[in-house]
Amino acid sequence: MYEPSDKMITLIKDNSSVLQALGSFGINLGFGDKTVSETCLLNGVDTYTFLAVVNYTINGYGEFENDEHISVPTLLHYLQASHTFYLDFQLPFIRRELQESISEGDPLGRLIMKFYDDYAQEIRRHMKYEEKTLFPYVESLLAGKPLNDYNIETFSKHHEQTDKMLRELKLMIIKYLPSDTLHNNQLTATLYDIYNNEEWLRQHAEVEDHIFTPAIKRLEQLAQQDDVSKNISAMVFKGGQDASEALSDREREVIIGVVQGLQNKEIADRLFISVNTVITHRRNIARKLQIHSPAGLTIYAIVNGLVDITSVKL
Repeated sequence: MYEPSDKMITLIKDNSSVLQALGSFGINLGFGDKTVSETCLLNGVDTYTFLAVVNYTINGYGEFENDEHISVPTLLHYLQASHTFYLDFQLPFIRRELQESISEGDPLGRLIMKFYDDYAQEIRRHMKYEEKTLFPYVESLLAGKPLNDYNIETFSKHHEQTDKMLRELKLMIIKYLPSDTLHNNQLTATLYDIYNNEEWLRQHAEVEDHIFTPAIKRLEQLAQQDDVSKNISAMVFKGGQDASEALSDREREVIIGVVQGLQNKEIADRLFISVNTVITHRRNIARKLQIHSPAGLTIYAIVNGLVDITSVKL
């Protein structure tokens, strides 16, 4: 496992794949014999997060579910830069290599080129989805204003494996594409790059799944805790709602019934109203107070004197 005091050049000598990580983190070459921490500091990169990614992708080291030291801004920059590298450089580069490796007029070669273009379109769609939806959501979390219509679980459900087509392309070239000596050498070089990219995609997906996603879940939990704190503060210092949204006497009676553990029908029978009216009152209460759980309503009722704490079953 690499440490902050190790020299950055040592990491690269041991694992050339670290070179791609350097670019994605925004670390420029020419760092001489500086240590990892010195190099990261010079380039404005969080050292702990850099080493977490490197140690995980190289040797699988790391448990990140409860790791609060991971820097989400650093990870976000890493993933955004990785997308730029892959979409703007690597995909076009491999396509040019592949095109130069295929004999002109070869029908099978044209089919393989079409297969590659379909693959490129699919992975571009996947990465653009993250850039348009996931990354802005994370930025909103960091700004303390999370988007209410999205969460990291939604991302996880859309996070299909996008490297399957690349594996198929590699196998088709090896098995079915005949060539002369020149084209064979070119195809071999292209396959080498495809193999490297297959590994890069695997590492990219694992960083998203095992480091980035747990970090975002922690941010979401903090945001939820902040919302609870704000609601409780509003209940204590502002009476729970604005004057224009004050609760009616009937809504207060419904809250008392909820706090006492009554079901909607029991509340309706007590107040001589219909069950649908009780449900409507509860919707209005949730909208006005921004409290959606019986536990939250219990706190509100106690703080605002609707019930005595001694009468509440805790």
